[in-house]
Amino acid sequence: MRAINPWINFNGNAEEAFTFYKAVFGGAFTKIVRFKDLASDEFQIADEDANKIMYIALPIGKNNVLVANDIPGFMGRVDENENRSKIYVATGSREEADQVFAGLSAGGSVEGPMGDSPWGTYAGMFRDKYGIEWIIEFDPDYHG
Repeated sequence: MRAINPWINFNGNAEEAFTFYKAVFGGAFTKIVRFKDLASDEFQIADEDANKIMYIALPIGKNNVLVANDIPGFMGRVDENENRSKIYVATGSREEADQVFAGLSAGGSVEGPMGDSPWGTYAGMFRDKYGIEWIIEFDPDYHG
């Protein structure tokens, strides 16, 4: 397993927050995907969500990555006083991702099954039987 990293949900200000984090930690974003980048006939994006962040990643140090997204309007707002983050596990292979996903999601509720993501990774997300939210991902382009 490569790393376990935080994944934060925002109410439309992920880019602003990450610009601030980048000013503090330094470095550069490795990836920014906006909801409009994913729009298709099958995946309609509301105008007010088009420029919101679907995925943003900021490496911190050698093996750590801070990841985030904005919550699109149809999903409601994040309660900023409650849990608004997920635990993000970066795996070394698709097989390891499947194994970790199957193990941790047992007895929980799957929010997004393991599969190819729009940003080029293999990922899935769930809430475990204790209510903790997780994202498991394998990025074939990551060679760290």
